[in-house]
This record gives sequence, C-alpha cells and structure tokens, in this order.
Amino acid sequence: MRTFLITSVVWLLSIVGLLADGIVKTEHVEAELVSQARVIQPGQPFSVALRLKMKPHWHVYWRNPGEAGLPTNIEWQLPEGFTAGELQWPFPQKLSFAGFIDYGYEDEVFLITEITPPANLANGEVVLNANADWLVCEDVCVPESAELSLKLSADADRPAVNERWVEVFADVRARLPLTSSDWQISAGLVDSTITITAEPPEWFTDDISDVYFYPYEAETINYSAAQIFRKENGQYALDLTIDRDREDPLTEISGVLVSDTGWRGAGSEKALEVKTALVSGVRRSAAASSEVGSLWIALGFAFVGGMILNLMPCVLPVLSMKILGFVQQAGEDKKKVFQHGLSFTFGVLASFWVLAGAMLVLRAGGEQLGWGFQLQSPTFITILSVFLFLFGLSLFGVFEIGTSLMSVGQGSASSGHFGSFMSGVTATVVATPCTAPFMGSALGFALSQPVFASMLIFTFLGLGMAFPYVLLASSPALLKFVPKPGPWMESLKQFMGFLLMATVIWLLWVLSFQAGADGVLVLLVALLIAGIAGWILGRWGNVGRAKGIRTAAQLLAIAGIVGAVLFSVGNIQVGSAMAATPASASGKTASNTSGTELQWQAFTPELVAQLRSEGKPVFIDFTAAWCLSCQVNKKVAFGSSDVQEAFQRLGITPVIADWTNRNEIIAEALAGFGRNSVPLYVLYGKDPAAAPIILPEILTPGIVLEALENL
Repeated sequence: MRTFLITSVVWLLSIVGLLADGIVKTEHVEAELVSQARVIQPGQPFSVALRLKMKPHWHVYWRNPGEAGLPTNIEWQLPEGFTAGELQWPFPQKLSFAGFIDYGYEDEVFLITEITPPANLANGEVVLNANADWLVCEDVCVPESAELSLKLSADADRPAVNERWVEVFADVRARLPLTSSDWQISAGLVDSTITITAEPPEWFTDDISDVYFYPYEAETINYSAAQIFRKENGQYALDLTIDRDREDPLTEISGVLVSDTGWRGAGSEKALEVKTALVSGVRRSAAASSEVGSLWIALGFAFVGGMILNLMPCVLPVLSMKILGFVQQAGEDKKKVFQHGLSFTFGVLASFWVLAGAMLVLRAGGEQLGWGFQLQSPTFITILSVFLFLFGLSLFGVFEIGTSLMSVGQGSASSGHFGSFMSGVTATVVATPCTAPFMGSALGFALSQPVFASMLIFTFLGLGMAFPYVLLASSPALLKFVPKPGPWMESLKQFMGFLLMATVIWLLWVLSFQAGADGVLVLLVALLIAGIAGWILGRWGNVGRAKGIRTAAQLLAIAGIVGAVLFSVGNIQVGSAMAATPASASGKTASNTSGTELQWQAFTPELVAQLRSEGKPVFIDFTAAWCLSCQVNKKVAFGSSDVQEAFQRLGITPVIADWTNRNEIIAEALAGFGRNSVPLYVLYGKDPAAAPIILPEILTPGIVLEALENL
C-alpha cells in the first residue's frame, strides 16, 4: 500500500509538472507550444513553434503528405489584436509506409508560426491558445489532437529570449527552404516528364549532389517514379514523372528542392523553394539534349536510322520482294522502274504516317506508348502472323496473291504499282520491332515536339528506309549489277518463304509472353485454317478452273481466312487477360529475356533509386521479346563470359525492364531518358549524383566492357 501511494504521488506530481509546462501527452505523441521569446514587445513579431515528439518509428506528415496521410493542422485562439502567420514547414523526409510514398517527420519536429502582437499591447501576462490535430502512423494510423496553451510576459522595455529554445529555433530555421536566392529556376513539361532546371549564380563554387523534389501540391508528380538528377552544361536538371491520375492541366510547379550540399555552399540551407511556370513542350533533359539538340539533327538521325533499318534482322524476311523486284525491273523501261520505286516509297511513308499518327493520338489521350507499340497487342500479332504465313505459302507456290512475283510488272500497271506499294507497307510493319542506331534518339525527340515536327521526323525515317530502293530504281547504272532473270528466281523466292515462316515462329514466341501457351495454341489452329484456305485458293481458284468453281473457291478461301483471324483474335484476347502478367513482374520474365548467367532483377523505379542511394552501380536493360535487336544484343553481348565476369567483378546489379507487354511505369522511365523505344541500355556508376551512361542500341561485348571499365 505504501509503495502504491508513493507511485501515485509521483505520477500525479509528474502530471502537474507537465500541465504546468503546457505539455500534452497523447498515446503516441508529446505536444506543446514553445516560444523563442520569453518576454515579448508590443507590435514586434515573435516565433512560436508547435513541438511534436513522436514515439520511435512513428511519424506525422508534411504539408503535402504524399500518397497517403494528412498534414498537421493548428488553429489559434489568440488575444484580441494578435495575428498569426502561415505555418512554416521544415523540409520533410521521404517515408515508405504500407506500399505508399509519404512525406513527413519522425522523432521530433517543430512547426513555426510567426505571431504579431498589437502595437498597443499593455505590459503583463499573455496567454496563447491553440487546437492542434495530426495523424500519426507506424503500422497503423491514429488521428490525435490536443488543446495547447502558452503563457508569456509582455514588457515594452525589457524583451527577453528563452535561452532554452534559442538553438532549437536556429536549427529549425536552417531546415526551412530558401524562398529567395540567386538561383535561376525554370521548368518544362514534355509528354509525361517534368524537367526542373536550376542554374547556379556566378558566385556559387560548390557542386550540388543528388537532389530530391517535394511538391507542395498533391497529384503533381508520380511519387513512386524515380527522380533522375543530371548535371549538364553548368546547370542541374531533375526529371520527374507527372501524376497519371491528374485531370487538370499543370501550368506551374511549386515545391522544395532538397540537396545535402546546401544551396549557398557547404553547410548552408539544404532546401530551396521552387515556384515557377511550367512551359509545355520544353525539356532540358541531358538524355535528350546530349544526343539530339535540334530538329535538323533529329531529321538527320532519322534519315540515317531509316537507312540502317534495312539491315536489321526484322526487315530481312521482306527483302524477298525487294530483291525479286530489282531482278525483274532490271530489264524493264527506266520510267516504269522509277515509278515502282516511288510506289514502294509511298507505301513506306504511308505506313509510317499511320503508325506515327496513331501513336501521337493515343499518347495525347494519356496512353504511354512507344515505337513498336502495336506489337504489344496480341490482336495485332495474330493478324500479322496470319498475313505473313499466307505470304510465305504464296512464295512456296501454294497460291498466288494477285500477280505472280515471277511476273511483276508484266500485268496491269495498277497491279504492279500496288504490289510495290504493299511491299513498302509490309517492310514498314515488320520493321517496327527494330530500333536501328540513331533511331532511338530521333524517335524520343520526335515525341517531345509539336505534331508537325514529330510527323516530319517520322517522314524522314521513312525516306531513309526507302532511299536505297529508290536509288537502285532510279539509277540504271546500278541496276546493271543486278543478276538477270532466270530459273534461279524461283528457288530464291521459295527460300525467302522460309524466312517469312521463321518470322511467324518468332511472332508465336512473342505471343507466348502475352497470352501464354493457350494463346499460342489458338494461333496455331488459326494458321492451320488459313493454310487450308490458301490451299483451296491455289487448288481451285486459279485461272485454269471454270469461272464458277474459281469464284466459289475464292469466296471459300476468303471466308476461311477471315474466320481464322476472327477465331484467333476472339480467343486470344480472352486468354491474354488471364495469362499475361505485367512486365518485369517476376524473376522468370527477366531470366527469359536476358542473359542466362547474369542474375537480372525486375525493374522498378524504387529498386533503382534504392541501389543508387546505396552507392551500387546499376545496369538497366530496357528490352522486349518482340524487339529483335534486343534479342541479338542479349546473345552477342550479355551472353559473353567476359561481360558476365565484368558484371560480377565490378559489383554491378543488372536490372531488366521488360516491355513485351504494355507497362506505363517502363514507358514513363523510357520517357525520362528522352526515349520511347527499345532497346535502351543505361549504366549508373557508384556516385548517385553522376549522370548515367547511355550505351548504343547495337551492342558488342567490347562496347559493354568499355563502358563498364570506364566506371
């Protein structure tokens, strides 16, 4: 009993002491009002802070809580004539809570308010009252509140500071963002990427390290997306991803840039306030500007990339039409040959315009798409597979599509020109999985420009692809080097049919990532039906049959082909919804699309940010199953034992961003580097502040090893 009484007295005395000091204890937080001034003067502002001390591992929230949470709030009940300013927020820390990215404070925080007393304040005692409420979280969130009170003295002649809190207030003010400085801040918005550029004043001699941006306004940025910091031309650039759920147009950006270096040099304020207009269509990203600095350079890149595209493996199956066309045209009238070249060019250009227009329209509607986006659709892969399969059968001689390839140009002019036009269309469609050197930069730049400039860049890409064909078609001297027609053409035609069948096998493999084994089985059945339809067309639909039989066979063949496409499209769409998983959702996906010896980790912005913050070098492979260039690079470069050994020796973490299926996170990450296509290879060193190394689209073991050793 005596022990109980002593304990009770001690407990009561402690409560009385707390009340006397104005401290209120809730279940998780200790709250009080503290003042830098102990004695205030009439009309002279003074600082009061709401002090919140949380239990270990618990936190409260900043003015913008992030993806979840509520900001701390305080309502003042002041004596007559007193006014309170806005709450001043020290820069927060980034917190991860229940899968969300939050902004807040752990341990202890002081939120300052400037209080101004009236000029006619009489000497004596002053009582300030306030109601404060906050949300405090650990594994669970608890809303709490407190009624707080603070007693001060007023004396016009004898002001006095509170020695206990002088140093604390100085530390808190050092964490407040600079609201005015000599730094020149600008911001631009291109597609889904916000780029904040900071130009230092002439007197600034230090070097800013990695920067993080905390926005004032909710639904401004994608909190989970990586913030990419770069140094370029004496300036600093930070790439952010706009919040995909934002509905209203974003015209200005405001928030806090935080750097451990300090914006006035080492040891100075780490936070700099940003309030600037957001200029649409302007990006100052190192990834984009380092490779494509102007529209003219982009046009040149596009033209050269289009020419090189003819040498990429995905275009080789269509070369049968080109080669046979050259051979046949070598003996024709020069005018006709040139007309066929123009028809082919128009087919290429029309296809590029349609693809580019569709991509620009969908991206304007908020879709995250890039070059080759149609191959992320099981429906498109199905239709393309049936088309190429039938084309291959025609090359084998099972049936003929229009005028025989052995007699190109001998039929009607319209038929021959249409065949050249379709050759251009087919070449373009099959070329979309590939990204040639220079193409990636030009395409990324194209989608950051107005519609006219974007379409102009795509036009030059098509002109570059058609240029070798037009050159041969317009130069009789060059056509002299083409072999003369002969029986060998039939063998070459049939050989090219095998290349088309190989393309169909590759498309089936791509489909397996999107629709699983069931989807592949459905497409195989559709190809069987289409093959039977082609056989019927060749057996009874040729000119040697009676007109009635020929017409019936043609109608039956058309019905069979259309039925095969509709059957496969309908069933594969259902299968894909069940079988397809998000890209990079599992380690299995990563291991299936990259080197077998390297232990690839599935890409997430959080993983990359974490590895970089830990000072670990990171290699990111942006790839897709439908990208033939990616697959060739995988075998040639990442399959090299020397490359694999270098990764392990240098402690580089390989990360794979698999874009086989549509994935907005990967699309946004590509956009952050000024790209919208794969392959893209990004290498980060140990220094979190250093700019990444962008490797070429076409890799060799030597290129990769040189980049790794340069770290």
